[in-house]
Amino acid sequence: MENSETSPPSGPLAEPDKGVVRPSGPLGQLSESARPSKHREHPTKSPRRRREGKRPQRRGDGHEQLLRGTERRWLPGQPEHLEPSGSASDTAESSPKRRAHFLHGPYPATHFGPKACILPNPTSVMHIQDPASQRLTWNKPPVNVLVIRKIRDESLVEPFKELCRFLVEEKQMMVYVERRVADDATLSKDEAFGSIRNQLCTFREGYDDISDCIDLIICLGGDGTLLYASSLFQGSVPPVMAFHLGSLGFLTPFKFESYKTEVDKVFEGNAAITLRSRLKVKVVKDLLQRVLNEVVVDRGPSSYLSNVDLYLNGRLITSVQGDGVIVSTPTGSTAYAAAAGASMIHPNVPAIMVTPICPHSLSFRPIVVPAGVELMITLSPDARNTAWVSFDGRKRQEIQHGDCIKITTSCYPVPSICCHDLVYDWFESLAQCLHWNVRKRQARLCVAED
Repeated sequence: MENSETSPPSGPLAEPDKGVVRPSGPLGQLSESARPSKHREHPTKSPRRRREGKRPQRRGDGHEQLLRGTERRWLPGQPEHLEPSGSASDTAESSPKRRAHFLHGPYPATHFGPKACILPNPTSVMHIQDPASQRLTWNKPPVNVLVIRKIRDESLVEPFKELCRFLVEEKQMMVYVERRVADDATLSKDEAFGSIRNQLCTFREGYDDISDCIDLIICLGGDGTLLYASSLFQGSVPPVMAFHLGSLGFLTPFKFESYKTEVDKVFEGNAAITLRSRLKVKVVKDLLQRVLNEVVVDRGPSSYLSNVDLYLNGRLITSVQGDGVIVSTPTGSTAYAAAAGASMIHPNVPAIMVTPICPHSLSFRPIVVPAGVELMITLSPDARNTAWVSFDGRKRQEIQHGDCIKITTSCYPVPSICCHDLVYDWFESLAQCLHWNVRKRQARLCVAED
């Protein structure tokens, strides 16, 4: 959830088939629709004043113990409103209410698409669930699967046809693909695939909204397919299963050779997932984006230094003079930020990274800030040129004087399904893709005998 809309558990538990978040502990989180209406009648009251002013009345021992148990599990500084789910996300996140200045990140939405959520952990008693216990489960059997294929790669045509045939004929799934993928000349010429192709549901990016009908996303390609899948869902993101059929494959842990077995395991549920946090980015020009890797502000085609001011929770902390600045998620710490000298952070660490690009300073080191802060980037008043901003390498636009970019952690992560577990997969990617700490082994000393 976003920083101004976090809530401790309160009220009765909601039914899972209503599309709400299942509890992550004995006293789970509630959606706003399941909360008593009095919590929404006075949004201007401060959380502390509400708690002190209205004490729980006695309604029997069981109800009083439930309320007291809920109060004991509130964390210091924890705000008290849940992020509304579904189509109201943008309205809630754009509300003009005063921002709560707490340092931990927003509690992520644990409901992914219409039918998937995190398996409840009965041993969890804290508000934030242990990342190692994050398991995927299904409220209802998945029906609609979005298959994203890397474009302009002929080597993926056969795996794509094989996967679609398996999902349609053997699993009886509704398969969604992009229209440009379905209209590929190679697929059109294949008469044997014609019956499957006629059953595919197509959409066009920017024209058709599929955010409320997809249960599972399967990516065939490299890391770019996962970034593209994230861009299609600006709100709640369905679980993503990525097969390594590209060049690098840092975010794609599955091997396509065993795709039937792996897909069956995911359909059965109880798969390990990594919640990859995203950044909610708002530009004054009413452009709202959620990015998985990074927001890059650079000097563009100008030969002058980029000169931008960086604010944290409304306070100016520094001015960046150089080629630009990268604001990235932990997932993006192994992308452009790593090339610019930043540290690599595990995706389950709640943080935001700020990395300068070729700063004209010997002391400007990359920094890591808590996930709950709000960063703002503006052009310095004495900047000689404009700046350019891009979101995960897309939708590049120019920033003029007077424009500002506000960045914070979004409550809608990307639930990436793990091949083994969230720790092993990450270190496996570091070793296989980036050759982390590869060095010739030092020989041991030989013991000389007298």
